[in-house]
Amino acid sequence: MVTSNATRKKASCRCRVTEGRGRVFFNGVPVELIPIEVVRLKVMEPLLLLGKERWSTIDAYINVMGGGIMGQAEAARVALARALVKFVQDPELENLYKSYDRYMLAGDPRRTESEKWMRYSARRWRQKSYR
Repeated sequence: MVTSNATRKKASCRCRVTEGRGRVFFNGVPVELIPIEVVRLKVMEPLLLLGKERWSTIDAYINVMGGGIMGQAEAARVALARALVKFVQDPELENLYKSYDRYMLAGDPRRTESEKWMRYSARRWRQKSYR
């Protein structure tokens, strides 16, 4: 059993990979039943790159909290990819993930900019009516 953590924007994810029958659960729901197709494909991306014959011997349990639906999907994608690399222990798989998309293992470093004083948001200032 291997666990891995990942974050994206405000979403945090924990993924647990064990020996099994090829089942993947996203917050207790089978990943095939996720209604939004883009989210489903984003979560399944590391498994599709792994291959069906290796994927059919693995069970993955993904728990995600916070953030929006796409932030959760990308956090789940990163956590699942990291857990699979640890579980399979194959350097070719790690190189495949890095060559396909570097952020699949490294994560996305972008964060929100903090709000400044006397402003409504990070960059928005009060509007002036003269000039």
